[in-house]
Amino acid sequence: MDKATELVRALARAGKTLATAESCTGGFLGKQITDVSGSSAVYPGGVISYCNRVKHEILGVSQADLDAYGAVSEPVARQMAEGVRRVIGADVGVGITGIAGPKSDDTNKPVGLVYIGVSDGCATRVERCRFDGDRDQVRRQSCLRAMDLILELLG
Repeated sequence: MDKATELVRALARAGKTLATAESCTGGFLGKQITDVSGSSAVYPGGVISYCNRVKHEILGVSQADLDAYGAVSEPVARQMAEGVRRVIGADVGVGITGIAGPKSDDTNKPVGLVYIGVSDGCATRVERCRFDGDRDQVRRQSCLRAMDLILELLG
């Protein structure tokens, strides 16, 4: 069984729904989830928040935090997860923000740096990750780690 199928089944068993806020993964996590038959029962949707304006205006990420820490940061991943959970009305929210490459952005943060936030409304956990590989590999590893974190949250 692949990780997305495992996640959809775990969400269904727990009676929970999941919403995604994706930046560097560009909707790849949502695609993997919706590839699973029956995922519509547990996945109401997500937001691809590739630019800071969408992070701020749609997800409610603090402009002060975007300015102070940049989009690729712990506070932004936290707020993305909490914001998408609230905006979509899901039980669990996940926020992924990072630098997939092949080049860094204007902050000079390293390629492969990714922050993943997972929120269930009671608590939010953010993990700082550093992945190796090309753009596609960084995005794939980010999605796999996000699914692992959600599964850990579900117990």
